[in-house]
Amino acid sequence: MRPTRYPRDMRGYGANPPDPKWPDGAHVCVQFVVNYEEGGENCVLHGDAASEAFLSEIVGAAPWAGMRHWNMESIYEYGARVGFWRLHRLFTQAKVPVTVYGVASALSRSPDQVAAMREADWEIATHGLRWIDYRDHAPKDERADLDEAVRLHTEVVGERPAGIYLGRTSVNSVRLAAEEGGFAYVSDTYDDELPYWLDHDGQGNAIAPQLVIPYTLDANDMRFATPQGFNSGDQFFAYLKDAFDTLYEEGRNGRPGMLNIGLHCRLIGRPGRAAALKRFIDYVANHERVWIARRIDIARHWAEHHPYQAPALRPSRMGGPEFVERFGSIFEHSPWIAERAFMLELGPAHDTAGGLHNALCRMFRSASKDERLGVLTAHPDLAGKLAQAKRLTAESSKEQASAGLDALTDTERARFTELNTAYVEKFGFPFIIAVKGLTKDKILAVFEARVDNDRATEFATACTQVERIALLRLRDLLPL
Repeated sequence: MRPTRYPRDMRGYGANPPDPKWPDGAHVCVQFVVNYEEGGENCVLHGDAASEAFLSEIVGAAPWAGMRHWNMESIYEYGARVGFWRLHRLFTQAKVPVTVYGVASALSRSPDQVAAMREADWEIATHGLRWIDYRDHAPKDERADLDEAVRLHTEVVGERPAGIYLGRTSVNSVRLAAEEGGFAYVSDTYDDELPYWLDHDGQGNAIAPQLVIPYTLDANDMRFATPQGFNSGDQFFAYLKDAFDTLYEEGRNGRPGMLNIGLHCRLIGRPGRAAALKRFIDYVANHERVWIARRIDIARHWAEHHPYQAPALRPSRMGGPEFVERFGSIFEHSPWIAERAFMLELGPAHDTAGGLHNALCRMFRSASKDERLGVLTAHPDLAGKLAQAKRLTAESSKEQASAGLDALTDTERARFTELNTAYVEKFGFPFIIAVKGLTKDKILAVFEARVDNDRATEFATACTQVERIALLRLRDLLPL
């Protein structure tokens, strides 16, 4: 039976994200995106079955099947006719670099705006062929639209897009973009505050690792068009300021991050909202050590300073024999624990020392008491006969040597032998302790104290130490 494998990565960088090494030691990277969708939205004029109903002043709008929605169309037209130019003036006057997520069909209907984007040296990434929902598209149809988006974008803009954010995605969108092979980055995720490399699900897909620069839906003016979103420019400014201040302070304390800000011409381009955006740009400009960048600049920086590095071991992607071969000795002479753990729902979160340790310990903890006793009795005595005869496992030999147990005086060896005998006679299993970082004197003191415990207490203590030993062994094999 093939075990279940969980494709979602619930761990990411974990407790210790990398230092992004932003240019000039910046505490935070700030990135502005202008989504250009006007003219690419759902409309019967574009061959769609119904009118647009997403992200406009008409909150809660419903599609009009087979009909043009004049109000909706004119709201989108405002973004192209007025909102874009207000944003263009604002960003160019402030000398702020911008990335545009441009819907290819929308760009093709806005030649003056495209010329202005290029004149300002804005990056123009692709936002797909049309601003429509792809959740129900068959993969081949979505791929056909992606190919046409790249072709049309290249024709209209003059160069192919280096980045992609589809937005209204299917579960296949990121994989299809990576398979296309020409994107420096993909942004259809919201799962992190730093870029990362995605090497897919390990199911035999021959796709090169793809750089992902996550996007945002919170520091985003779309919340002006959603229930319980921003009701005023002041709310938008306050949210952006709080986000910036938090990330800036974290950066000062050694954890630089990235702030994405999503904008739409028809939303933030309104005068009552644009003023809040200007206040925020001015606020950021008053801080030192801030890198304001286009997304392509971030992608190039990350590829240079954090190139993809394939993990040496990835437990969740191993076959059964390899998994047991690699991890069968983590619990002393007890490969059955690894055999059972292999059948769990492993995923990317189990590809670290802590993650795999949890999976192995689950099998140890859920085993019968006799099975756990068997694990305890599989451990050798400390500085006992097996050690003297050099018949320990490689792991045990290394561990005991690290504590100096392979270089005892005759008096020390006699005391360990005495305690080993008394301990086994009383409890029925050997004394077990994770020796890493302990001196032989400390080990001896703990040994002398624990031999006076009752059996239930010592059984539980020994099991805890077995798990501790397993974690230390895994840390020698896997990332933390």
